[in-house]
Amino acid sequence: MKSVTQQLRLPLLERNKVELYVKREDLLFPELSGNKYRKLKYNLERAADRGYKTLLTFGGAFSNHIHATAAAGKLFGFKTIGLIRGEELAGKPLNPTLQAACDNGMQLVFLSREAYRQKTDPAFLEKIKSDYKNPYILPEGGTNEAAIAGCSEIISSEDYQYHYICCSVGTGGTLAGLASAAAPNQTVLGFPALKAEGLSKELSGFIPSNNWALADNYHFGGYGKINRELIDFINRFYKETGIALDPVYTGKLFYGILEEVGVGGFKAGSKILAIHSGGLQGIDGMNLKLRKKNLPLLQV
Repeated sequence: MKSVTQQLRLPLLERNKVELYVKREDLLFPELSGNKYRKLKYNLERAADRGYKTLLTFGGAFSNHIHATAAAGKLFGFKTIGLIRGEELAGKPLNPTLQAACDNGMQLVFLSREAYRQKTDPAFLEKIKSDYKNPYILPEGGTNEAAIAGCSEIISSEDYQYHYICCSVGTGGTLAGLASAAAPNQTVLGFPALKAEGLSKELSGFIPSNNWALADNYHFGGYGKINRELIDFINRFYKETGIALDPVYTGKLFYGILEEVGVGGFKAGSKILAIHSGGLQGIDGMNLKLRKKNLPLLQV
């Protein structure tokens, strides 16, 4: 499935003689959150081919992956179970992300943070398989070999004209897929949404190529962290371009790209392709948090 690409025309880009294009993955299956559709595509095929009836996965309270897995389960006929970080959430009103997952039929199970940290432990996973009658287990964020294969299909030979391909980074599956599909003369530049020491080394473990790098100065303090500056940027970007950004991933991505343009991080004549990976479902939940903090709301 092919997404549309559009060029942004902003004074900053014109002054620095840089061209910036956006691949609108967010417009593909909006409920599956752009790159989450890519990550789930081959996993769903594998689960169906092997006769699984249930998908089980992990995520936080505002997880795009939880939201997308629940929507995919409803769409393709799988039962879904979400193991959610934070036992203190049990019995409390659901935020918009978890409510949507529940509405799509997902069984939500709230784990203590201690238990949640065992999500990759083989013994813990074996117990999960036993407790939930052998579900098809998707890792947190959805990143595995099948997901990387799906994300490699985001770009095609038509995109080899760009010098840089930029994307948000969470678990790294999208970055890995793009790096595997990029042309030899291209650089894939990832903008982490979280503050994580050693992330580059961790990603090197499953991205064997050397055609990628991280721009790790634009995480705004960590995963899900946001301040007035980022809010103002997202609102201004929407007003100027008509493109909505989410506060966890793509807001930080485009903020970082334009900051790098402004300081000369991309030389004149550069052509950049930015991957809009969706995630817009998280805006309603973030606005609830912003309202409690007396911060401006995201106007998208």
